Amino acid sequence: MEWLYRLGDAARDAARRRWWPVDHAAGRRGEDLAHRYLKSRGFTVVARNYRTADGAGEIDLVAWEGETLVFVEVKLRASEELGTPAQAVDESKRRHLERVARDYALRAGVDWERVRFDIVAVVEADPPRIEHFRDAFAPRPA
Repeated sequence: MEWLYRLGDAARDAARRRWWPVDHAAGRRGEDLAHRYLKSRGFTVVARNYRTADGAGEIDLVAWEGETLVFVEVKLRASEELGTPAQAVDESKRRHLERVARDYALRAGVDWERVRFDIVAVVEADPPRIEHFRDAFAPRPA
């Protein structure tokens, strides 16, 4: 089954290279790995690259884990030389994610008390290293 995933990833990467700069393709590879990782751990991914109606924000992955709606920021790095991928999610990025998550939760009719923010850090290596930071930061009360 793993070969099928790799074949699908290769086809998507080839198509993306025709339309997107290389850095977007790398980000998508990280999201693909994170998606697969979360799915293998029982999450149900319901949205990828969710954007607000005005296009002002984006969340990489939105998933359910049981009764909890999880907003996931995926960070991909070639190495940890300049710090871990998770360190790139600073206070400004957290507020940005929270603003987009509120939009999604409101549209989906999900109580704010049922949401969580996770970070999935992917370091490109052979094989890639994936680290999942559950409840990476607490959202401000609604």
